[in-house]
Amino acid sequence: MKEFKRITFDSNIMGGQACIRGMRIPVALVVNLLANGMTPDEIIKEYPDIEPEDIKEALQYAAWLTKEELHFTVS
Repeated sequence: MKEFKRITFDSNIMGGQACIRGMRIPVALVVNLLANGMTPDEIIKEYPDIEPEDIKEALQYAAWLTKEELHFTVS
């Protein structure tokens, strides 16, 4: 697994979901807010504990999760 310094997993926080730096802010929430049109500045205003680097790493983590590897055989 790629190392993410700002993404944490703790079974006692948000049921073990990927979160931002051990806070109760799931990566999925941050990615969803961005996908629905919020800017990083708006997210930081709404969640002042989040830093710009957290948002960047949340997107990197989401991209890593969706990395496609195609495996096929030629017949």
